[in-house]
Formats: sequence, C-alpha cells, structure tokens
Amino acid sequence: MEALLEHFITQSVAYSLIAVMLVAFLESLALVGLILPGTVMMAGLGALIGSGQVGFWHAWAAGIVGCLLGDWISFWLGGRFKGPLHRWSFMKKNKALLDKTEHALHQHSMFTILIGRFVGPTRPLVPMVAGMLDLPVSKFILPNIIGCIFWPPLYFMPGILAGAAIDIPADMQSSSFKWLLLGVALLVWLAGWLSWRWWRSGKSGSDRLTRYLPRARLHWLAPLTIALATGSFVALQMHPLMPIYLNILWKVLTGQA
Repeated sequence: MEALLEHFITQSVAYSLIAVMLVAFLESLALVGLILPGTVMMAGLGALIGSGQVGFWHAWAAGIVGCLLGDWISFWLGGRFKGPLHRWSFMKKNKALLDKTEHALHQHSMFTILIGRFVGPTRPLVPMVAGMLDLPVSKFILPNIIGCIFWPPLYFMPGILAGAAIDIPADMQSSSFKWLLLGVALLVWLAGWLSWRWWRSGKSGSDRLTRYLPRARLHWLAPLTIALATGSFVALQMHPLMPIYLNILWKVLTGQA
C-alpha cells in the first residue's frame, strides 16, 4: 500500500495533497483508524516532505482538513447511531477501551479530546464516543481544532527528519552520520517511552510489559536513559555534518526545498 501511495503522490502536487488529506482523514475516522497503519503512512509522507517532494506547509494544511473531516464525521456518526453502535459486536469486544474513553470524557471532556488526538488507540474513538454521549458541540470544537492543528506536523516529523538526512550528499561520507542520527533518534524515543511508562506505572494497572519493566526498575532505568539520550543529543550537535543537515531541514520547513 505504501508503494502505491508513493506512486500516487509523485504524479503531481495535487495528488500528493489529496493523499495527505486522505491518510489524515482515514486515520481519524471512527474505528477505521484502529486497523489502518496510519502512523507508518504519516511517517512515510513525512519522508517525502523531508526529501522535498511534498511541500511542508501545504501538507500541513491538507492534514488539518483531513483530520477535521474525519473527526466531525465520527462525531456525527456517534450521535446518529449511538444505539446500534452500543449493540455492535466489535464495540462489545472493545468494551474496556470504550468504557475508559467514556469515563475520561465524563471527567475531563476537553482535555480528553485534545490528548486523545495524539494517542493511537483512542484517536479514532474519542470523537465518536463524544457524539454517542451527546457532548455539546461547544465543548468539542475548541480542543478538536487545536488537536488537528498540531497533530499532522508531529506525526510527519520522524519522516521529515529521515527524509532530510537522505538528502545529505553521499560524497561527504555521510553514511556514518546518518546511522548516528538514527541511533540518537531511537535513544530519544526510548527515553520518552520509558518516562511515559514510569509516569503511568503509579496510575494504572499492570500489562504484559510490567513483568519486565516493574516500577522499581523504571525508577533507575528511565532517568539513566534520559541522561544517555541528552548526552548523545548534545554530542550530535558537534558533528561536522550537523550544520549541513540543519540547513536542509530548515529549507524543508520553510518551503525553500
């Protein structure tokens, strides 16, 4: 599917923006986003942005439009078909996730709508559940718009960083730098993930990973990984190819690529 999407995108600018809007729309659409590899596809689109094949600002705008369409259709579907949805076997199989989403919306509706946009399992559920609960539009609209504005660039960013790195000329012996960049990026991601598990470990029940990452282990593992990630990131800034990479990245983000 990714190869077909890339072929479609490279045909014209209009096609590329339609593809961005379509991916953002499907990733946001009720239940569809649960089975679509939207995060991977958004990162793939980000790589095309980073390599200069798709304009960053135009892709951002298309992503916002797709996100808003998906969320508001989901909100309408939830309100219109809340009875059948509650009886649907798929919803019964995912009752635990549905109940958690309903509880969060009851307790902190605006915060849940905003944060839910950035959490994979709840992104395609929150607008639909908000509609099922007859949440007033006045409480839904503001956090929804804010989330849809900031979500596309955040999910594009891993691909953008990778695409910009690919554009570093090979004659500069950039291979080792690219691997170093990937290693630091993975270390930063790991530090963030462990920190999130550390924070969550005191607020929720156990899961499959708790056996290997109990709270006592996270107490020292998360800070250690944060320190390593910070040190690696600082050291990376001193690499001689870093100014070239940042210049390419700047051109991409300002539309000069």
